Amino acid sequence: MKMKNKREEQIAAKKRHKEQLKKKRMSEPTFERSLPSLNQKPTILIVCEGKNTEPSYFNQFKLTSATVKPVGEGYNTVSLVNRAHQLSQENQYDQVWCVFDKDDFDENDFNNAIQMAKANNFGIAYSNQAFEYWLILHFNDHQGGGMHRNDYDDRINKLIKPYKVTYDGKNSKLIDEDFFELLDGFDEKTNEKRVDLAIKRAERNFNQHNHSNPAMEESTTTVFELVKELLKHI
Repeated sequence: MKMKNKREEQIAAKKRHKEQLKKKRMSEPTFERSLPSLNQKPTILIVCEGKNTEPSYFNQFKLTSATVKPVGEGYNTVSLVNRAHQLSQENQYDQVWCVFDKDDFDENDFNNAIQMAKANNFGIAYSNQAFEYWLILHFNDHQGGGMHRNDYDDRINKLIKPYKVTYDGKNSKLIDEDFFELLDGFDEKTNEKRVDLAIKRAERNFNQHNHSNPAMEESTTTVFELVKELLKHI
């Protein structure tokens, strides 16, 4: 009878010991490596007026800490901003940018588009007169005076001819890899990156105006603001 009681006491003691060890393990910190969490990159939606030039340009940016989604919609000024609003409601984006030109569009339409984009908290990358002016500033320190967009293509090709690169602004209107590499390369005279020169020139020209009537502020472009944002994520 004593042997039986002793055996039962041993079993009970062993059980209590296991329970104590289990409680101890649960209360102690764990140093096991946790699985890495996958942080989703922020997505930047860029709604472009042009179907070729602007999307082909922004698609060349290789971002590491964000995802860029350029779409060429074929809309302009106010209708482009409305389209951007529609797209922003269909999916969740961290930033939405509108890229459009003054061209020959009505002064009020152009200015209203800017105000509408601001009201929707969208970024604005407009050009007066056209997007190609931004490209010119990579090679030429244009001071912001009037330059008709019909002269843009010839001006660009004269500037890039020494590098054996061409831009077909009348047909394909695409910025290919060779052209983008040139835009992203270094200026031989200043040893600065051309994109940095373009940003400084565009910002200087932009700041020469009071922005009470952007439709009359030729030649200017705010594409530099969008590019500065993208460069943060390279």
